[in-house]
Amino acid sequence: MDRRTFVSASTAALATTTMATGQTQAAPNDRITIAAIGVRGRGGSVLSAFASRPNVDVKYIVDVDESVRNNRAEQIQQRTGRKPQAINDFRDVLDDAEVDAIMLGTPTHWHAIPTIMACQAGKDVYVEKPDAHNIIEGQRMVAAAKRYKRVVQLGTQSRSGKHFHDAMKYISEGHIGRCLFAKAWESAKQGSIGKPTDSDPPAGVDYDMWLGPAPKRPFNKMRFHGNWRWFFDYGAGDLGNDGVHRLDVARWAFDTALAAQGEKPLGPVKSVSAHGGKCYFDDLQEWPDNLVCTYDFGEGRVMTYEMRIWTPYNMFDETEAAMVLGDNGYVVIGNESWRAFGPKHKLIRNETGGYDNTVAHVEDFLNCMQTRGKPAADLETVGHPSSLLCHLGNAAWLAGRTLRFDSENYRFIGDDDAQQFLSRPVYRKPWVLPDIG
Repeated sequence: MDRRTFVSASTAALATTTMATGQTQAAPNDRITIAAIGVRGRGGSVLSAFASRPNVDVKYIVDVDESVRNNRAEQIQQRTGRKPQAINDFRDVLDDAEVDAIMLGTPTHWHAIPTIMACQAGKDVYVEKPDAHNIIEGQRMVAAAKRYKRVVQLGTQSRSGKHFHDAMKYISEGHIGRCLFAKAWESAKQGSIGKPTDSDPPAGVDYDMWLGPAPKRPFNKMRFHGNWRWFFDYGAGDLGNDGVHRLDVARWAFDTALAAQGEKPLGPVKSVSAHGGKCYFDDLQEWPDNLVCTYDFGEGRVMTYEMRIWTPYNMFDETEAAMVLGDNGYVVIGNESWRAFGPKHKLIRNETGGYDNTVAHVEDFLNCMQTRGKPAADLETVGHPSSLLCHLGNAAWLAGRTLRFDSENYRFIGDDDAQQFLSRPVYRKPWVLPDIG
């Protein structure tokens, strides 16, 4: 039996046991063993947060870049006294019964397949934002987490931030009155990535594995480390990169304001429109640098998102933030502060907080692994609904028209042509999106 067959058979057997019991075996002495997959940029930061927890053992460092994975393994050894195994292929960890969870810090196009396979193998998952490359991948990830009873936390760490919770408490007390509108924005100027020519992949990089389900294309350094998010094949643009954080906070605040007035929550979005384009940077980027999305939740409830990553100034004193508006006041929630205003823009509260809430978010995930409770950014109830707003905004922009969404059947209503924007047209073999059934 070759390794691929063995991993598949072991994964299926463990998935059957997991479905029957609804939980994994408790780690000895309540220790949690993880495999960290994708550990360069943001993945490296999240790995550091996991390694800082006294009850966590990092057994594997998985990355397609040999120098990155070896360096991270050495760093973990220096920090903890235990050197993880540095490997190239995430499938090698799925049949290891000692691994309780995986951390995914990979590019977005590598979120769905490992998450689903890990759930099938009885592992819990911490996955960076947005949930997936496209709408159907996110739906399939939720289905896997539910079927195999896994704890899956999305890396929208604001959900574990104290000053965000303080802002929500203020909103929950009914101070802003009746709410019908919220907005989110990005206005921090970014730079051009230029137009470098294609080249050979760097030594030690498994480029074919890096591409995974995406189309086979020549290597280009600006489609790789850090910049992959700007390309249709791999990312969801800045709407899926930073926008998911801001939209998540806006949705959270909107629902909190509604609950304060005894009103029903937003529920699924009904229709989405998007206007703008790639207008400013003359480079290889494909996704918009200037964009406005409007989300209609029905009953007059509206949310907007504005992306202006070419402007060197902020909005409401925040380069990136969310705000919720009521008939008696409004609240602006930034990365490090929140401010509440009453009628005629009277400042009522001005509170500050910390920027990086990653350690708290990881701690929340680890606690829920042991209690089997829902984490702060639970994939089904928090992570996917907020990520879906990003994917729907991108779909509306690609279609060039307002799209009405059927949240029950995951289809666009009355628009057969727009169905193409639900998923990737082709998954490059051998990588296919697992069918949960």
